[in-house]
Amino acid sequence: MRISFHFPHRLSSNATRQRRRRSLIFACAAIAVLPLAWRGTTCGHDFDFHLQSWLEVIHHWREGILYPHWDASANYGAGEPRFVFYPPVSWLLGALIGIVLPWTWTQVAFTLIAFIGCGLSFYTMAREWMTDDAATVSACIYLLNPYLMFVAYERTAYGEMLSATLLPLLVLYALRQKASLLPLSFVIATLWLTNAPSAVMGCYLLALLVLIAAIRDRSYALIPRSVGAVALGLGLAAFYIVPAIYEQHWVEITRAIAPGMRVEDSFLFGHTGESFHDHVLHTASWIAVILLAATVVAALLSWRDKRPNQLRAPLIATLIAVCILLLPFSDILWRHAPELKFLQFPWRWLLVLGLIMATFIGLSLRGSLLEAATRKTIRTRAISMLALAVVMSSLAAFIFWQPCDDEDNIAAQRSTFRDTGFEGTDEYTVGNADNGDIQQDLPPVRILKTEDSDEADSSIEENPEWQPNTADTVDARLNINHWTSESKEVAVRLSTPAFAVFRLMDYPAWQVQVNGKAVSARPRRDDGLLAIPLDPGQSVITVRYTSTRDVELGRAPSLLALCVVIAVLTETKRRRRLRLS
Repeated sequence: MRISFHFPHRLSSNATRQRRRRSLIFACAAIAVLPLAWRGTTCGHDFDFHLQSWLEVIHHWREGILYPHWDASANYGAGEPRFVFYPPVSWLLGALIGIVLPWTWTQVAFTLIAFIGCGLSFYTMAREWMTDDAATVSACIYLLNPYLMFVAYERTAYGEMLSATLLPLLVLYALRQKASLLPLSFVIATLWLTNAPSAVMGCYLLALLVLIAAIRDRSYALIPRSVGAVALGLGLAAFYIVPAIYEQHWVEITRAIAPGMRVEDSFLFGHTGESFHDHVLHTASWIAVILLAATVVAALLSWRDKRPNQLRAPLIATLIAVCILLLPFSDILWRHAPELKFLQFPWRWLLVLGLIMATFIGLSLRGSLLEAATRKTIRTRAISMLALAVVMSSLAAFIFWQPCDDEDNIAAQRSTFRDTGFEGTDEYTVGNADNGDIQQDLPPVRILKTEDSDEADSSIEENPEWQPNTADTVDARLNINHWTSESKEVAVRLSTPAFAVFRLMDYPAWQVQVNGKAVSARPRRDDGLLAIPLDPGQSVITVRYTSTRDVELGRAPSLLALCVVIAVLTETKRRRRLRLS
C-alpha cells in the first residue's frame, strides 16, 4: 500500500520538474524574441532574400506547385533557379508561417521556433552527459549565446539559425553508445536540407568528434556507424543535393565567393576597406573573442570534476580546430579542404563554438551549488537564466537590430513582389549572362527583329527602366494564353521571321516548343533572356519547367535510402517484439 501511494507521487514530481525545466527554456526563447514584437521587424542582411522566397513559395502553392524550383520574381520578373540551390526547410517553414500568421508576425514566429528548437535539442543532448538541471542551464545559454542573437537580429540568416537546432543532436548521436544510425542519418539529411554551409561544418564536426573519441577509447565502433549514417543521410537528401551540385555549371555559382565574400577577406579583425563588410567582420570578431574567453574559462572549470567524461576530449579538439580556422594561417586548409571555401566567412564556425561554450558551462556545474536541487537553487537558476535572457535580448535590440528603410519594410516588399519584382541573386544568374543587363518593367514577351535587339548595357546603368524602341520591334498579333511561374503559353502571328524574347532567364530546365516541336538550339543574349526564333505565320509557343536528368538521378538514391530506413525500422521492431515475447 505504501509503495502504490508514493510511486505516483514521485512520478508526478519528476514530471512537474521536467515541465518546469522546459518552461524555463520556452520563457528564455520568448524573451529573446520580444524585441521583434516590441521594435518591429529587423531588416537584417538576408531578410529581404528570405521574405521574397517565402512570398514566392506561397505564390507557387496557389498555382498548384507544391515544391517550387523557379523564383519568378527575381531579376525583375525574369526569374532565377533559386529553389534548386537554396535548401528547402527554411523557405518551406517561412511560407507555412506566412499562410497562418500576418506577415508582420512571421519573423517573430520563425525566430521563436528556431530558438525553442535550439533550447530543446541542446537539452536533449546535454542530459546524456550531465544532470537535468545543468542541462537546462546550458540549453538556455546556448539559445541566448551572442552569435545566435547576431544571426537572428543582424544577419537574419534563417537557414543558419534553423541549423543551430540540429548541431546538438549531431553531437548526441555521434558520441552516444546506444544504437544511433538512423537518428544520426536523419540529422545529417536535415542539415543538408536546411543550410549547406552548416551541413559542411556538420560533416567536418562529425568526423573530428568521432576520430578523437575513437583515439581516446581505442575503439573504432563509432566510425563505421558514422560513415553509414553519412551515406544514408546524403542519400535521403540526394533529391536536393544532386541537382544543386550538378546544376552549378549552369549558373554563375562562383560569384558566391567573389571579392568581399571570400574566406581570406573575413579572418578575425581583418580589413578590406569596404565599410559594411569590415563593420560586420568587426562585430563577428568581438563575438568570437567573447565566446572563446567564456569557453576557455568554462573548460578550465570543468576540469575540477575528475570523473571521466566522454565529451571533454572531442570538444577540446573541436575548440582548437575552430580557433585555427578563424585565423589567417589556416588559409591553406580553406583553399584545399573539400567545399570548405563555400562557407565564405570563417566566423560561421562560431555556430559550433557557441555549442562548445554552452556544453562546457554545463559540465563545469558538476558539484557546484547551482547543480543542487533545493528550492532556493532552483529559484536562483530560473531567475539567473531569465535575467540573462533579458540582458541578451536588450543587447540584441540595441546593437544587432536593423531598421527598415522605405524599400525594405514588409509592406514595400510585398508591393514590389506584386508589381516589378526584385533584383537577382548573383550566384544564381544563368551562365555567361549579365543579370545587370536585365531591364525593369519589361513586358512578358517582345517580338524583335534580331535575337540581341533591345538589350541594355550594364556598364552604363544596371537594370535600367525599359524604354520601348519601335526600331527593334516587329508588328505581330500576340496573345498570352497561359502564364504561371513554371508554365507559359503564347500565341504569335507574324508576317516576317522574328524572335520572341521572353521576360524569362533561359535555363536548361526550360522545355520550349513551337507548334508542338522542341526548340533546343536557342540564341544567347547578353542579358540571358530566352529568345525563340519564329517563322512567318501562326506560332504557339509553350515553355515549361521540367525535371532534368540530374533531378531524376537525385530522386533515385533518396528513394533507395528511404527503403533502407523502412527496412531497418521494420527489422528493429521485429527484434523488439521477439525480445518481449
